[in-house]
Amino acid sequence: MRVTETSATAPAPHQMNAPISVSVDSADVKYRVYEERNYSMRDMVSSGFRRRHSTIVHAVQDVSFDVHIGEAVGIVGSNGSGKSTLLRAVAGLQALESGSIKIRGEAQLLSVSGALKPSLSGYRNVLLGGLAMGLDKSEIEAQMDDIIEFSGLGEAMGRPMKTYSSGMRARLSFSIATLRVPDILLIDEALAVGDKEFRSKSLERVNEIRDQAGTILMVTHNLNEIRDSCTRAIWLEKGVLMADGDVADVLAQYESR
Repeated sequence: MRVTETSATAPAPHQMNAPISVSVDSADVKYRVYEERNYSMRDMVSSGFRRRHSTIVHAVQDVSFDVHIGEAVGIVGSNGSGKSTLLRAVAGLQALESGSIKIRGEAQLLSVSGALKPSLSGYRNVLLGGLAMGLDKSEIEAQMDDIIEFSGLGEAMGRPMKTYSSGMRARLSFSIATLRVPDILLIDEALAVGDKEFRSKSLERVNEIRDQAGTILMVTHNLNEIRDSCTRAIWLEKGVLMADGDVADVLAQYESR
């Protein structure tokens, strides 16, 4: 179950009096995946060519934690450890098998795949993204020059998104997602495809959002990004919460696994 709330309570270090913005309580996520196997022609004919094997993936297992307004939490773990699934659950895009996730305000998910429209120009994507976030057209247009400068896309803003490289799409996605300070910004490896200069600018923006009382949950394999921008770290492995706490302590445990 996922619930959006308008209030909450208490916290960690410099967020000592900050309300809880994300509360994950015994969250459990399972889903079925299908795969093809090498069957003989006789087996395939006898089954009407419908023979597929399915497996239940237990992606997130009884995970609980609270995140407070003003916190930036880095989430680490091996590939397939449930990090992206957890972010999708917080964003309301992945159903829970059991447990609950409560959020204060709205959650904005920023991923490499992003919800951009390939056939539309960068300009049109900015406009649609801003409108979806509740901004009016004049507010979006007033920020357009800043978006072009921040993303570094220049004249490419007038071209269809399908002509963009993955790095260009990531830069535009991040620029749209941070048009205004989101209540909760969920970053799923979205900075990994940008160049060094853009990653640096993006991390500065992440820090600004955190300092303006936004909440950040960031999945990345770049541990230095977590060291530079996060106030706390969580380690997931095979869907299980292995550690949660001080960035240096959690990353030390993760690196020594």
